[in-house]
Amino acid sequence: MSDDSSHRIAQHLRSVAATAEAGARLPSTRELASRFGAGPVTVQRALAQLVAEGVVETRSGSGTFVRSRSVVPDRADVTWQTAALGPERAGSSPIGSTMRQIPHDTIAMHSGYPDIDLLPVREVRSAFARVARREESFHRPPTAGLPDLRRWFVDELDAEGWRDTDAVIASGGQAALAATFRALAVPGDPIVMESPTYWGAIAAARQAGLIIVPVPRTDGAPAAADLDEAFATSGARLGYVQPTFANPTGDVWTAAQRDDVLAVVRAHRAFVVEDDWAHDFAMETTPRPLVCSDTEGHVVYIRSLTKSLSLTVRVAALLARGPARTRIENALTVSDLYVAPVLQSVALDVVSRPAWRTHLLRLRLALQARRDALVGALAAGAPMIEVERVPRGGLNLWAALPAAGSDGTPTDAELVAARTLARGLSISAGGEWFPTEPTGPFIRLNFAAASPDRYAEAVEILAGAL
Repeated sequence: MSDDSSHRIAQHLRSVAATAEAGARLPSTRELASRFGAGPVTVQRALAQLVAEGVVETRSGSGTFVRSRSVVPDRADVTWQTAALGPERAGSSPIGSTMRQIPHDTIAMHSGYPDIDLLPVREVRSAFARVARREESFHRPPTAGLPDLRRWFVDELDAEGWRDTDAVIASGGQAALAATFRALAVPGDPIVMESPTYWGAIAAARQAGLIIVPVPRTDGAPAAADLDEAFATSGARLGYVQPTFANPTGDVWTAAQRDDVLAVVRAHRAFVVEDDWAHDFAMETTPRPLVCSDTEGHVVYIRSLTKSLSLTVRVAALLARGPARTRIENALTVSDLYVAPVLQSVALDVVSRPAWRTHLLRLRLALQARRDALVGALAAGAPMIEVERVPRGGLNLWAALPAAGSDGTPTDAELVAARTLARGLSISAGGEWFPTEPTGPFIRLNFAAASPDRYAEAVEILAGAL
């Protein structure tokens, strides 16, 4: 029956597209499902067929549109590449689900970014207009970045001893991470990481040829004894941590835990990369970054503005001291040369105005409301899903699925995620957040990316998939 419905929907859309102009918007999945009495999966199957035929195109967040009728050349024969490329390179890592493109009306709880409605779009648009009128915006900047923007990041730390020359501007936190791993380690070196942790850090470490030494979190942070043993037994001189609102778990280290971890790093004369990705997403607590307690150059600090300012302005800062900073700047220069001066100027323009503080306040209140709404929806509609610790900042809920179904079959988080995606909800399965085997079936839900008016629907889909 569903195949017949899919065929009828596809035929209808072909006839519509045949008479419509290129770029015309087609009915949404909901409209088509209602009109033909079909489920969203059936509609999406029809749309997928038309996309494959080149009749329509989908634009994430916008809808489905009639595709240009220009002639599409036959697919090139690239079979020769199989032999030319050879075996897949050691250390390669798949792209995380947070970068997945989905149909426009799928509920997006997999994303690594907040809803655009939570971002200061008007302020960014005005900043682009102002910056475009400045002659200096079109001159090549220093490789380390605009001095005033570097000074802003340093001032934001509110810690003594830091200078703007300690900062390097990068095109987003991911670029800063990758360059740091390449600069401070060589292929085959070990790197100590919390587990679970950010998939992008795992991927960057593997791409750099590093061997990940995982350390579990104990009460939200790696225990000093476990961390000490990991550095001692592996001989690692590099670590990666997220002390504040860790992605994906939302954990926050206490002041004592921060002191303990820094003491271990100092004892092993090692570097630790502090990823302060959620600096602007605090709700109920604003801990000082670990780097503020470091006076000897052990901590490399990364903070990005991409998620809190604009997805179109990929600007981050990396702060480090001594020869390590020079090596990292060199690595960034080789890969990126420099960050576009227009983007740096726009970022500086926005964050330097009073409206930036107003935006952050509104953002934090909105995030708290969304977090609480999703926690409530899960408790009401899917009590079998456990959120052990409600995060006090960040964008995500880290949730444990039941260990097994009613028939005793172990729960497969990847299968649950596939089921929800087929039913119109995109989530992130927990396995990709572990640098080694997962310790159980987990999922990550981004409460900032999806509209709260769809939380109940999302939870219903999730419960059904279980």
